[in-house]
Amino acid sequence: MSDNSIKNLFPPSALEGVISPDIDQDIPPFVRQVWQISDLLAKVQDRLDLDFDILWVEGEISNLRQPLSGHCYFTLKDNRSQIKAVLFKSQAARLPFDLEDGQYVICFGRLNIYTGRGDLQLVVETIEPKGEGVLQFAFEQLKARLEKEGLFSSEHKLPLPLLPQRVFVITSPTGAAIHDFIRNAKERYPGASIVLCPASVQGEGASGEIIDSLRIARHVAEKGDVILLTRGGGSLEDLWAFNDETLAREIFSCTIPVVSAVGHEVDFTISDFVADHRAATPTAAAQLLFPHREELIDKVTILTRRIILSTYNRLKINQQTVQLLRQQLKDPRRKLVEQRLLQDDLYARLLRVMQKKIVSRSQGYLNLRERLVVHEPGKQLALAKAESCSLSRRLVRAGSVSIERKRQSLATLSGKLNAVSPLAVLARGYSLVYRISGGELVKRADQVAKSERLLIRPEKGAILCKVLSTGKNQDKVVSEVAVHGLKLEIGK
Repeated sequence: MSDNSIKNLFPPSALEGVISPDIDQDIPPFVRQVWQISDLLAKVQDRLDLDFDILWVEGEISNLRQPLSGHCYFTLKDNRSQIKAVLFKSQAARLPFDLEDGQYVICFGRLNIYTGRGDLQLVVETIEPKGEGVLQFAFEQLKARLEKEGLFSSEHKLPLPLLPQRVFVITSPTGAAIHDFIRNAKERYPGASIVLCPASVQGEGASGEIIDSLRIARHVAEKGDVILLTRGGGSLEDLWAFNDETLAREIFSCTIPVVSAVGHEVDFTISDFVADHRAATPTAAAQLLFPHREELIDKVTILTRRIILSTYNRLKINQQTVQLLRQQLKDPRRKLVEQRLLQDDLYARLLRVMQKKIVSRSQGYLNLRERLVVHEPGKQLALAKAESCSLSRRLVRAGSVSIERKRQSLATLSGKLNAVSPLAVLARGYSLVYRISGGELVKRADQVAKSERLLIRPEKGAILCKVLSTGKNQDKVVSEVAVHGLKLEIGK
């Protein structure tokens, strides 16, 4: 492709701001350079080593992690940006204080590309404290308490209308946030209805003014309206008015959808968590609230920029030889850092595998223990003992019942036997008569002879007597006894 064709394809107005003015506009012939990822990262590391040997960086610590390896991994951020950082175990042991999220510190170290993930990070040698730790601690305490109460729960979030009728903007009338929001809103939707609710967004009494404006907006707003809290970025102290607990509870109780667009993309306040929706910036709030324009022009612009950047990159192919030579100049400390980071990653993976194994073995142990508990001899013995005691009690009761039944049966048989007993007959006045000579029982009068001795057995005692006369005629014998009297000889 000739130089003229390239210039015709990309006119000077399109290249303006993309290609540096000090670069020769004569574009060399097209040559493709394909980079290996490791070579590209090494090249970036070489450039970092040249331009940023050692440096001091200040910022706020967040996302602090301290694994068992002893290294400290955290994010260092300011109002607009953030960077990952690592403090190795040997350097961390020399710190006179403990690192915590929210500490504002000054770090001394150097930039490094971790080739394992392609991350840019700051390898810290030492850290000095500076700044806003107290406010951050209070922020975290309030955040934890409100989250526990459920003020951040997604089930309480109100949806945004497709096209808001009015947007009540609570912010400073002189700040840049309201102008950015209005400009972007009008660009995206010229018919946007915006109502400004003026309030101080910084300093003493600012939270009270924001609360008053929110109450007024909530009273005036109707269905289909939206309330927006917004201001530009700043330090934690500058944004502290939006961390007020009373304001958070007012936002939570508001029946109109509330959008919070406070600070920059890396800034978070309590209002962001309680609000129904959060936008990173006032501009993002306008994009969130109002309908999108056609994206075709943006896509064409993006593709044009990509072509321009690709052409611009090909203009620098003549530097390939120098870059290849510079790749051979490697810093052994960088290799050591990479090995230590890789070792830490492998250690973390090993720890996760071991923890899974331990959990699996613990579960197996619990299952075996449950099975042992079910078949425990002590329990079986206790069950058998309880059954034995039950049978013993039943046996005692059955013996008592059986004895009582036998006693009743014996009483019944005894009554029957007593009814047919000769002794019972004797008790009614009858007697038994025995012959003394033979001992047999006398049943008839002709069994005895006159003057024969007889033994009479009444119910009690015995009578020895002598027969005066015998006869078949009972009336005759009775008359004779009446005339002569009964002569009995009672023997001893």
